[in-house]
Amino acid sequence: MKLYKGLVAATVEALQHIFVKNRQADRVVEQLLKTNKKWGARDRAFIAGNTYEIVRWWRLIKFSADIERVSEPEEFWKIVGTWQIIKPVQLKTEDDGNLPEWPEFEDMDAVNILSRYQEGLSVRKVAQSIPDWIDSIGAEELGEAWDAEIAALNQQAPVVIRVNTLKSDVQTVKEGFGEDGAAEIANIPNALVLKKRQNVLNQEAFKQGFFEVQDAGSQLIAPYLDIQPGHSVIDACAGAGGKTLHIAALLNNEGSILAMDIEHHKLLELEKRAARNGVKNLETMLISSEKLIETLAGTADRLLLDVPCSGLGVLRRNPDSKWKLKPQFLDEIKKVQWQILNNYSQMVKPGGKMVYATCSVLPSESEDQVKRFMKANKKDWKFISAHRTSAAKDGTDGFYMALMQRK
Repeated sequence: MKLYKGLVAATVEALQHIFVKNRQADRVVEQLLKTNKKWGARDRAFIAGNTYEIVRWWRLIKFSADIERVSEPEEFWKIVGTWQIIKPVQLKTEDDGNLPEWPEFEDMDAVNILSRYQEGLSVRKVAQSIPDWIDSIGAEELGEAWDAEIAALNQQAPVVIRVNTLKSDVQTVKEGFGEDGAAEIANIPNALVLKKRQNVLNQEAFKQGFFEVQDAGSQLIAPYLDIQPGHSVIDACAGAGGKTLHIAALLNNEGSILAMDIEHHKLLELEKRAARNGVKNLETMLISSEKLIETLAGTADRLLLDVPCSGLGVLRRNPDSKWKLKPQFLDEIKKVQWQILNNYSQMVKPGGKMVYATCSVLPSESEDQVKRFMKANKKDWKFISAHRTSAAKDGTDGFYMALMQRK
């Protein structure tokens, strides 16, 4: 593809916001694409695609460019130039890898860059473009499986949607994407995989609440609760509510859902989404103190604890998170996970069930927390089953879910 200076400049600007101003990649790209209405679909795809791939392969690109620290505008231009040179090899595209004769790209030696690129491929943490500490902990906890898992987590995730059965059905939504097979029925209930990346949020069917964007692995979690219409369900770490809305569909607007979170703005967003989805049985509650949890003791037939975590299972969708994560955050979030699991579990009725879930590939955030909980609470709780999804084995994001029942 021919390079246009304005589009490259926009990509450079996006990268500066992400790596210098420490902003989230998805928000940066979303806001940047709104600044120029003259950009067509291909222009927007170039900016978004190159920004995300450069973020994904940041360490490998820096190594190839022989740049230790990137902070100045001219260094970001060289990063983008380096990516254009190695991209045909890295992504197996048909681009020729030749750079325009722009001043920003002068003194860039393609032969040397490709030589360093090949050298970088021999070192896993460089080749898979991850910080040293993540590579170390991944290898420590996953052993030989880490190689395949981190490689899979560096692939671009497909767009998967969950059909909202409160308003529509799979066949109707599938037909809305056209007869050319743009959407395929996935191997889990009410899910469609899009063959081609597209902005589905502007579609009328989305605005009417016929579907939500949700990874296939994530779509397994709400059903894992063994929900029956009429149940009283609490989603205690609801966030903006992707899984809450799935719970609502499973309940078919019978029973009740209480969605809780510590951030009010996320609950406000959930309320908007719930209205669009036709949800009638939802209440939201801001968690202002631990005493609030005590007042709800023994009230839930089902409890979902989709706890805060490292997010190492969703690197395909959030590649910038690996550069923002710090080892001390992982240590702290494990303490938070344990506190939530140990304290919030009291909200389940005797005979009720609870799912503990993470979007992490690390057992220390997942299996180990559940084992610790069961050991401490074996008189009151029964372990039923657990399931883990894998980018390498299943082609989904990496989720963990464990189902337990209160005696």
